[in-house]
Amino acid sequence: MLKDYFINVTKNAIEKAIKLNKLGETKEADIELVCDTPKNKEFGDFAINVSALARYAKMAPPLIAKTIAEYIEQKNFSVNTVAGFINFKLDKTFLNDIVIEILNKKDAYLKTDIGKGEKVNIEYVSANPTGPFHIGHGRWAALGSALANIMKYSNYDVTQEFYINDAGNQINKLGKSLEIRVRQQKGENIEMEEGLYPGEYLIDCAKRYIEDNKGLSYADFAKQDMLRQQKELLLKFRTNFDVFFSELTLYNDGEVDKCMESLQKSGKIFKKDDAVWFKSSDYGDDQDRVLVKSDGKNTYLTADIAYHKNKFERGFNRLINIWGADHHGYIPRMKAAMEALGYDSSKLEIILGQLVNLIQDGEQQRMGKRKKMVTLDDLVDEVGVDATRFWMLMRSSDTTIDFDIDLAKSQTDKNPVFYVQYAHARACSILRKAVEKRLDIDNKTELPPILTKEEIENYNKNVNILELFDGISNESSDAIKSLVLKMEEGKALLSNAVKYRAPYMICKYLTELANSFHCFYNCTRVLSDDKNDSLMKLSLVSCFRIVMKTLLDLIGVEPVEKM
Repeated sequence: MLKDYFINVTKNAIEKAIKLNKLGETKEADIELVCDTPKNKEFGDFAINVSALARYAKMAPPLIAKTIAEYIEQKNFSVNTVAGFINFKLDKTFLNDIVIEILNKKDAYLKTDIGKGEKVNIEYVSANPTGPFHIGHGRWAALGSALANIMKYSNYDVTQEFYINDAGNQINKLGKSLEIRVRQQKGENIEMEEGLYPGEYLIDCAKRYIEDNKGLSYADFAKQDMLRQQKELLLKFRTNFDVFFSELTLYNDGEVDKCMESLQKSGKIFKKDDAVWFKSSDYGDDQDRVLVKSDGKNTYLTADIAYHKNKFERGFNRLINIWGADHHGYIPRMKAAMEALGYDSSKLEIILGQLVNLIQDGEQQRMGKRKKMVTLDDLVDEVGVDATRFWMLMRSSDTTIDFDIDLAKSQTDKNPVFYVQYAHARACSILRKAVEKRLDIDNKTELPPILTKEEIENYNKNVNILELFDGISNESSDAIKSLVLKMEEGKALLSNAVKYRAPYMICKYLTELANSFHCFYNCTRVLSDDKNDSLMKLSLVSCFRIVMKTLLDLIGVEPVEKM
């Protein structure tokens, strides 16, 4: 990662200057160096501000920058200073090395080892099996699966888990709702009772129950049928869970009782008003929480604590949960419970996600009032999996998404997923045309391909793009350099997306990378009768395709080859 490289180069130079007493009164320096891109390209490709050293050195920032620059060993780059900035200008060999690395490593180019094999459980979606997924579930599905993918790619040992909330009164209500739908299908004049599930989705479930209920109760049949539909949609949405964990098993296996015993031993349990309470306020919660109500029934919190205890006991070192924003108050009580049970609560990470607003014809749609696209399934059928996933991912999870249905369906540059996929398809088209037979329009004869696959493969094994910069305009040179540096930037980008649990960074980067490629394409004629020139430019196209495809695969968006 070039930015890290130049930060280290600068740190080494500062240490040398300090040892030689060249930085005034500086004996040691505790400053954070940041590597940025200069606004003025003439200064260089990267810049580091060392002005913060002035408070140690008692020297003017320009003199500090100039002094440090003298101790930088310039290898494949040159250095200049402006004010308190040290600027680095890359030599073309540096760019060539980047191209060589991408072509050699291929889809492993962006890989890092930041995970170091840490065992992580990511739990997300976890919808009640009482009906279809709503639009918000699509955001959690896209976010959770993309996060799992990029963490696996970065050497985390990831398990994706769906928690089935199949215990409690909601399942009884589901069974009663199905029973009424079945009786209606059999001709009874009966209305849905208040407080049950009135959705029409249970009508089809009732028909399946009548056809073959497999000897199951209404509740069990409805639960299994809803869960089956949820799993089918998740697969359609390219979301693959490793574990579907049933809440019922926590009760059947006695884990809820064992968890209560452990909390009792912690001394953080007390009785009040015939209920059992947990002293979560001792751990920073704003109040204590009820675990067992006065009627003897457990609260939802009780099973949730047992579930998280179970995950730690299964050997996971880190738990990541993706919850809706309305669960904000749930975080301190869950972390408090983990502390009381003897676990490190910092190992429990909660990602909260904001709402998704559907926009159509320029107006926000009230999903509860709409006849169409009330469910995630409807939205996917309307705009497609790729557009739905990309739009769900392209904003930070703590930001509300305005999902513009019309724009997401459009094939214009204003639609980010189309813009990105089109760039990949364009690269694939160029690579195909390079090895396809051509038509001489004037003579109406067939011409041989510009290159063969073997020629391209052999060249890419010993690539050298240095001659590419000879005799070309500054605009073309800048476009080539920008494309190569943008591809190299993908390494740091992916590391940050993992570090901050922020796949939206990838969507933003992909849009920027696509823009760099479109600029390169518009400034440069890739294929010509000059084989060497074509080979050099095709190597860049191949690199772009590798980086773009790798990241699209990681966020679950198809890297289409034709559009």
